[in-house]
Amino acid sequence: MHRNNHPGAESRAGIADVASLAGVSQGTVSNVLNHPERVAEETRARVVRAMEMLSYVPNGLARSLAAGSSSTIGLVVTDLSNSLFIDIARGAERAAELAGVDLMLANADGRLDREERYLGLFAQSRFAGILMTLNDEQHFASIAARATGRTPLVMLNFNAPEARFCSASVDNELGGYLAAQHLLELGRRRLVFVGGPDELKPVQDRGRGYRRALREHGLGSVREVMPERINRADGWEIGLALADPVARAEVDGIFASSDLLAAGIVQALAGTVGVSIPEDVAIVGFDNNQAAWDSPIPITTVSQPGEAVGRIGAELVQTEAAARSGPHAHRSVILTPELVVRRSTSTVPALQTTA
Repeated sequence: MHRNNHPGAESRAGIADVASLAGVSQGTVSNVLNHPERVAEETRARVVRAMEMLSYVPNGLARSLAAGSSSTIGLVVTDLSNSLFIDIARGAERAAELAGVDLMLANADGRLDREERYLGLFAQSRFAGILMTLNDEQHFASIAARATGRTPLVMLNFNAPEARFCSASVDNELGGYLAAQHLLELGRRRLVFVGGPDELKPVQDRGRGYRRALREHGLGSVREVMPERINRADGWEIGLALADPVARAEVDGIFASSDLLAAGIVQALAGTVGVSIPEDVAIVGFDNNQAAWDSPIPITTVSQPGEAVGRIGAELVQTEAAARSGPHAHRSVILTPELVVRRSTSTVPALQTTA
Protein backbone atom coordinates (compact mmCIF):
# COMPACT_ATOMS: atom_id res chain seq x y z
CA MET A 1 0.00 0.00 0.00
CA HIS A 2 1.49 3.31 -1.05
CA ARG A 3 1.67 6.46 1.06
CA ASN A 4 -1.12 9.00 0.99
CA ASN A 5 0.42 12.01 -0.80
CA HIS A 6 -2.36 14.57 -0.39
CA PRO A 7 -1.25 18.19 0.28
CA GLY A 8 -1.31 17.72 4.02
CA ALA A 9 0.64 14.51 4.09
CA GLU A 10 3.66 14.58 6.36
CA SER A 11 5.88 12.37 4.17
CA ARG A 12 6.79 12.39 0.51
CA ALA A 13 6.51 9.46 -1.86
CA GLY A 14 9.71 7.60 -2.53
CA ILE A 15 10.99 5.40 -5.31
CA ALA A 16 9.63 2.31 -3.54
CA ASP A 17 6.12 3.81 -3.58
CA VAL A 18 6.38 4.51 -7.30
CA ALA A 19 7.59 0.96 -7.98
CA SER A 20 4.74 -0.53 -5.91
CA LEU A 21 2.03 1.50 -7.62
CA ALA A 22 3.42 0.82 -11.11
CA GLY A 23 3.97 -2.88 -10.38
CA VAL A 24 7.66 -2.83 -11.29
CA SER A 25 10.97 -3.11 -9.48
CA GLN A 26 12.81 -0.13 -8.00
CA GLY A 27 15.54 -0.77 -10.54
CA THR A 28 13.06 -0.23 -13.35
CA VAL A 29 12.00 3.10 -11.83
CA SER A 30 15.66 4.08 -11.61
CA ASN A 31 16.14 3.21 -15.28
CA VAL A 32 13.14 5.33 -16.25
CA LEU A 33 14.77 8.27 -14.46
CA ASN A 34 18.33 7.78 -15.63
CA HIS A 35 18.32 5.42 -18.65
CA PRO A 36 14.83 5.58 -20.19
CA GLU A 37 16.07 3.97 -23.41
CA ARG A 38 16.47 0.69 -21.49
CA VAL A 39 12.77 0.48 -20.57
CA ALA A 40 9.90 -0.61 -22.83
CA GLU A 41 7.60 2.23 -23.82
CA GLU A 42 4.53 0.71 -22.15
CA THR A 43 6.38 0.11 -18.87
CA ARG A 44 7.90 3.59 -18.98
CA ALA A 45 4.47 5.16 -19.43
CA ARG A 46 3.14 3.21 -16.45
CA VAL A 47 6.00 4.38 -14.24
CA VAL A 48 5.58 8.01 -15.34
CA ARG A 49 1.86 7.79 -14.60
CA ALA A 50 2.61 6.46 -11.10
CA MET A 51 5.00 9.36 -10.49
CA GLU A 52 2.33 11.83 -11.51
CA MET A 53 -0.30 10.22 -9.25
CA LEU A 54 2.06 10.33 -6.28
CA SER A 55 3.50 13.78 -7.11
CA TYR A 56 6.88 12.07 -6.89
CA VAL A 57 9.87 14.44 -6.99
CA PRO A 58 13.17 12.69 -7.80
CA ASN A 59 16.08 13.40 -5.49
CA GLY A 60 18.59 15.29 -7.64
CA LEU A 61 21.66 14.13 -5.71
CA ALA A 62 20.52 10.51 -5.71
CA ARG A 63 19.92 10.69 -9.45
CA SER A 64 23.33 12.18 -10.08
CA LEU A 65 24.98 9.44 -8.02
CA ALA A 66 23.08 6.79 -9.92
CA ALA A 67 23.83 8.28 -13.31
CA GLY A 68 27.48 8.99 -12.55
CA SER A 69 27.23 12.76 -12.74
CA SER A 70 24.71 15.58 -12.53
CA SER A 71 23.85 18.34 -14.98
CA THR A 72 25.30 20.94 -12.61
CA ILE A 73 28.65 22.67 -12.68
CA GLY A 74 30.11 24.38 -9.63
CA LEU A 75 31.88 27.73 -9.57
CA VAL A 76 34.10 28.71 -6.64
CA VAL A 77 35.06 32.40 -6.75
CA THR A 78 37.78 34.09 -4.74
CA ASP A 79 35.87 37.12 -3.46
CA LEU A 80 32.35 38.27 -4.36
CA SER A 81 33.08 41.75 -2.99
CA ASN A 82 35.27 42.24 -6.08
CA SER A 83 33.12 42.96 -9.12
CA LEU A 84 35.61 41.13 -11.37
CA PHE A 85 34.45 37.85 -9.87
CA ILE A 86 30.82 38.87 -10.23
CA ASP A 87 31.51 39.40 -13.94
CA ILE A 88 33.16 35.96 -14.15
CA ALA A 89 30.15 34.38 -12.43
CA ARG A 90 27.75 36.17 -14.78
CA GLY A 91 29.63 34.94 -17.86
CA ALA A 92 29.74 31.36 -16.57
CA GLU A 93 26.04 31.44 -15.69
CA ARG A 94 25.02 32.64 -19.14
CA ALA A 95 27.09 29.97 -20.87
CA ALA A 96 25.65 27.29 -18.60
CA GLU A 97 22.11 28.47 -19.22
CA LEU A 98 22.59 28.36 -22.98
CA ALA A 99 23.79 24.76 -22.64
CA GLY A 100 20.88 23.77 -20.40
CA VAL A 101 23.20 23.25 -17.43
CA ASP A 102 22.74 24.54 -13.89
CA LEU A 103 25.43 26.56 -12.12
CA MET A 104 26.02 26.52 -8.37
CA LEU A 105 28.07 29.43 -6.98
CA ALA A 106 30.26 29.39 -3.88
CA ASN A 107 32.33 32.24 -2.40
CA ALA A 108 35.67 31.23 -0.88
CA ASP A 109 36.42 34.71 0.49
CA GLY A 110 40.10 34.18 -0.34
CA ARG A 111 40.41 31.24 2.07
CA LEU A 112 42.15 28.05 1.00
CA ASP A 113 40.17 25.92 3.47
CA ARG A 114 36.93 27.02 1.80
CA GLU A 115 38.31 26.37 -1.67
CA GLU A 116 39.30 22.86 -0.62
CA ARG A 117 35.95 22.22 1.08
CA TYR A 118 33.91 23.31 -1.93
CA LEU A 119 36.13 21.30 -4.27
CA GLY A 120 35.44 18.19 -2.20
CA LEU A 121 31.72 18.90 -1.85
CA PHE A 122 31.17 19.45 -5.58
CA ALA A 123 33.21 16.37 -6.47
CA GLN A 124 31.28 14.19 -3.97
CA SER A 125 28.01 15.47 -5.42
CA ARG A 126 29.17 14.21 -8.82
CA PHE A 127 28.93 17.62 -10.44
CA ALA A 128 29.57 17.55 -14.19
CA GLY A 129 32.52 19.87 -13.66
CA ILE A 130 34.03 22.54 -11.42
CA LEU A 131 35.28 26.05 -12.16
CA MET A 132 37.59 27.73 -9.68
CA THR A 133 39.05 31.25 -9.69
CA LEU A 134 42.57 31.45 -8.27
CA ASN A 135 45.35 34.01 -8.07
CA ASP A 136 47.61 32.49 -5.42
CA GLU A 137 50.43 30.08 -6.31
CA GLN A 138 50.18 28.29 -2.97
CA HIS A 139 46.42 27.87 -3.29
CA PHE A 140 46.89 26.46 -6.79
CA ALA A 141 49.47 23.94 -5.57
CA SER A 142 47.13 22.73 -2.82
CA ILE A 143 44.07 22.51 -5.07
CA ALA A 144 46.05 20.74 -7.80
CA ALA A 145 47.25 18.17 -5.26
CA ARG A 146 43.66 17.48 -4.14
CA ALA A 147 42.16 17.26 -7.62
CA THR A 148 41.47 13.60 -8.42
CA GLY A 149 40.89 14.01 -12.13
CA ARG A 150 37.53 12.23 -11.94
CA THR A 151 35.65 15.55 -12.00
CA PRO A 152 36.76 18.06 -14.65
CA LEU A 153 38.34 21.10 -12.99
CA VAL A 154 38.99 24.32 -14.93
CA MET A 155 41.04 27.17 -13.48
CA LEU A 156 39.91 30.77 -14.00
CA ASN A 157 41.98 33.92 -13.55
CA PHE A 158 45.04 31.64 -13.42
CA ASN A 159 47.12 30.32 -16.31
CA ALA A 160 47.46 26.70 -15.24
CA PRO A 161 49.82 24.12 -16.81
CA GLU A 162 48.08 22.57 -19.82
CA ALA A 163 49.46 19.18 -18.91
CA ARG A 164 46.95 19.02 -16.04
CA PHE A 165 44.15 21.57 -16.42
CA CYS A 166 42.19 23.69 -18.81
CA SER A 167 42.26 27.36 -17.86
CA ALA A 168 40.95 30.77 -18.88
CA SER A 169 42.83 33.87 -17.81
CA VAL A 170 43.92 37.35 -18.83
CA ASP A 171 47.38 38.39 -20.04
CA ASN A 172 48.39 40.21 -16.86
CA GLU A 173 51.90 40.93 -18.10
CA LEU A 174 50.47 42.74 -21.12
CA GLY A 175 48.14 44.62 -18.78
CA GLY A 176 51.06 45.89 -16.70
CA TYR A 177 52.83 46.89 -19.89
CA LEU A 178 49.77 48.87 -21.10
CA ALA A 179 49.53 50.70 -17.77
CA ALA A 180 53.18 51.73 -17.75
CA GLN A 181 53.13 52.62 -21.44
CA HIS A 182 50.18 54.95 -20.84
CA LEU A 183 51.98 56.79 -18.03
CA LEU A 184 55.14 57.07 -20.11
CA GLU A 185 53.23 58.41 -23.11
CA LEU A 186 51.85 61.14 -20.83
CA GLY A 187 55.44 62.19 -20.14
CA ARG A 188 55.54 60.77 -16.62
CA ARG A 189 58.96 59.49 -15.63
CA ARG A 190 59.06 59.55 -11.83
CA LEU A 191 56.93 56.47 -11.39
CA VAL A 192 55.93 54.21 -8.51
CA PHE A 193 54.66 50.64 -8.85
CA VAL A 194 52.39 49.52 -6.00
CA GLY A 195 52.35 45.72 -6.15
CA GLY A 196 51.38 43.15 -3.55
CA PRO A 197 52.26 39.82 -1.94
CA ASP A 198 54.76 37.65 -3.80
CA GLU A 199 52.39 34.67 -3.91
CA LEU A 200 49.83 36.55 -6.04
CA LYS A 201 50.77 35.44 -9.56
CA PRO A 202 48.68 38.09 -11.39
CA VAL A 203 50.44 40.83 -9.41
CA GLN A 204 53.84 39.35 -10.27
CA ASP A 205 52.91 39.26 -13.95
CA ARG A 206 51.61 42.86 -13.92
CA GLY A 207 54.86 44.03 -12.34
CA ARG A 208 56.84 42.15 -14.96
CA GLY A 209 55.03 43.90 -17.80
CA TYR A 210 55.39 47.27 -16.09
CA ARG A 211 59.14 46.85 -15.76
CA ARG A 212 59.47 45.74 -19.38
CA ALA A 213 57.86 48.97 -20.57
CA LEU A 214 60.20 51.01 -18.37
CA ARG A 215 63.28 49.21 -19.69
CA GLU A 216 62.20 49.98 -23.24
CA HIS A 217 62.25 53.68 -22.29
CA GLY A 218 65.63 53.44 -20.59
CA LEU A 219 64.21 53.63 -17.06
CA GLY A 220 65.75 50.89 -14.98
CA SER A 221 65.51 51.99 -11.36
CA VAL A 222 62.03 53.08 -10.27
CA ARG A 223 60.41 53.09 -6.84
CA GLU A 224 58.28 50.07 -5.90
CA VAL A 225 56.02 49.46 -2.89
CA MET A 226 54.88 45.94 -1.98
CA PRO A 227 51.99 45.95 0.54
CA GLU A 228 50.88 42.76 2.30
CA ARG A 229 47.40 43.07 0.79
CA ILE A 230 45.85 44.82 -2.20
CA ASN A 231 42.77 46.37 -0.60
CA ARG A 232 41.51 49.94 -0.35
CA ALA A 233 42.83 50.40 3.20
CA ASP A 234 46.34 49.43 2.07
CA GLY A 235 46.08 51.93 -0.78
CA TRP A 236 45.02 54.65 1.65
CA GLU A 237 48.13 54.09 3.80
CA ILE A 238 50.38 54.07 0.73
CA GLY A 239 48.73 57.24 -0.59
CA LEU A 240 49.42 59.02 2.70
CA ALA A 241 53.07 57.88 2.57
CA LEU A 242 53.42 59.12 -1.03
CA ALA A 243 51.75 62.51 -0.39
CA ASP A 244 54.98 64.33 0.44
CA PRO A 245 57.01 62.86 -2.47
CA VAL A 246 54.17 63.83 -4.82
CA ALA A 247 54.01 67.37 -3.39
CA ARG A 248 57.78 67.70 -3.86
CA ALA A 249 57.43 66.49 -7.50
CA GLU A 250 59.48 63.38 -6.73
CA VAL A 251 56.60 61.20 -7.96
CA ASP A 252 54.41 62.05 -10.95
CA GLY A 253 52.87 58.67 -11.85
CA ILE A 254 51.57 55.63 -9.94
CA PHE A 255 50.55 52.20 -11.22
CA ALA A 256 48.62 50.18 -8.62
CA SER A 257 48.17 46.45 -9.17
CA SER A 258 44.47 46.57 -8.25
CA ASP A 259 41.65 49.08 -8.47
CA LEU A 260 41.07 48.78 -4.72
CA LEU A 261 44.65 49.89 -4.10
CA ALA A 262 44.30 52.69 -6.65
CA ALA A 263 41.03 53.88 -5.07
CA GLY A 264 42.66 54.14 -1.66
CA ILE A 265 45.63 56.01 -3.11
CA VAL A 266 43.37 58.43 -4.97
CA GLN A 267 41.30 59.05 -1.86
CA ALA A 268 44.39 59.80 0.25
CA LEU A 269 46.07 62.07 -2.32
CA ALA A 270 42.86 63.91 -3.22
CA GLY A 271 42.64 65.04 0.38
CA THR A 272 46.22 66.32 0.43
CA VAL A 273 46.60 70.10 0.23
CA GLY A 274 48.65 71.16 -2.77
CA VAL A 275 48.26 67.87 -4.69
CA SER A 276 46.08 67.67 -7.80
CA ILE A 277 45.12 64.54 -9.76
CA PRO A 278 46.08 64.13 -12.61
CA GLU A 279 48.03 67.41 -12.94
CA ASP A 280 50.61 66.50 -10.27
CA VAL A 281 50.29 62.72 -10.31
CA ALA A 282 48.59 60.35 -12.74
CA ILE A 283 47.22 57.11 -11.30
CA VAL A 284 46.39 53.81 -13.05
CA GLY A 285 44.70 50.79 -11.46
CA PHE A 286 43.92 47.28 -12.66
CA ASP A 287 40.65 45.27 -13.00
CA ASN A 288 38.08 47.88 -14.05
CA ASN A 289 35.82 47.09 -11.14
CA GLN A 290 33.40 49.27 -9.21
CA ALA A 291 36.19 50.86 -7.16
CA ALA A 292 37.48 52.47 -10.38
CA TRP A 293 34.30 53.80 -11.96
CA ASP A 294 32.62 54.85 -8.66
CA SER A 295 35.63 56.78 -7.37
CA PRO A 296 35.08 60.56 -6.89
CA ILE A 297 37.91 60.89 -9.39
CA PRO A 298 37.21 58.08 -11.90
CA ILE A 299 40.31 55.93 -12.20
CA THR A 300 42.13 54.94 -15.37
CA THR A 301 42.50 51.18 -15.27
CA VAL A 302 43.34 48.03 -17.17
CA SER A 303 40.09 46.20 -17.86
CA GLN A 304 39.85 42.43 -17.57
CA PRO A 305 37.17 40.71 -19.68
CA GLY A 306 35.65 38.94 -16.69
CA GLU A 307 32.46 37.80 -18.40
CA ALA A 308 34.48 36.28 -21.24
CA VAL A 309 36.69 34.43 -18.73
CA GLY A 310 33.60 32.93 -17.09
CA ARG A 311 31.92 32.06 -20.38
CA ILE A 312 35.01 30.38 -21.83
CA GLY A 313 35.62 28.53 -18.57
CA ALA A 314 32.08 27.12 -18.61
CA GLU A 315 32.53 26.03 -22.21
CA LEU A 316 35.87 24.39 -21.44
CA VAL A 317 34.53 22.42 -18.47
CA GLN A 318 31.53 21.18 -20.47
CA THR A 319 33.80 20.09 -23.32
CA GLU A 320 36.00 18.19 -20.89
CA ALA A 321 32.99 16.59 -19.21
CA ALA A 322 31.64 15.44 -22.58
CA ALA A 323 35.00 13.80 -23.34
CA ARG A 324 35.12 11.99 -20.01
CA SER A 325 35.26 8.55 -21.63
CA GLY A 326 37.73 9.55 -24.34
CA PRO A 327 40.91 11.55 -24.92
CA HIS A 328 40.91 15.23 -24.00
CA ALA A 329 43.58 17.83 -24.74
CA HIS A 330 43.67 20.57 -22.10
CA ARG A 331 43.61 24.16 -23.35
CA SER A 332 44.91 27.41 -21.89
CA VAL A 333 42.95 30.41 -23.17
CA ILE A 334 44.60 33.78 -22.48
CA LEU A 335 42.51 36.88 -23.16
CA THR A 336 43.71 40.39 -23.99
CA PRO A 337 43.15 43.25 -21.49
CA GLU A 338 42.26 46.82 -22.44
CA LEU A 339 43.31 50.19 -21.09
CA VAL A 340 40.34 52.36 -20.04
CA VAL A 341 41.33 56.02 -19.72
CA ARG A 342 39.54 58.15 -17.11
CA ARG A 343 40.16 61.35 -15.14
CA SER A 344 42.90 60.01 -12.87
CA THR A 345 45.31 60.33 -15.82
CA SER A 346 43.55 62.52 -18.35
CA THR A 347 40.81 65.15 -18.66
CA VAL A 348 39.75 63.81 -22.08
CA PRO A 349 36.70 61.50 -22.38
CA ALA A 350 37.15 57.84 -21.50
CA LEU A 351 38.57 55.57 -24.19
CA GLN A 352 39.78 51.99 -24.49
CA THR A 353 42.95 50.76 -26.11
CA THR A 354 44.50 47.35 -26.62
CA ALA A 355 47.98 46.26 -27.57
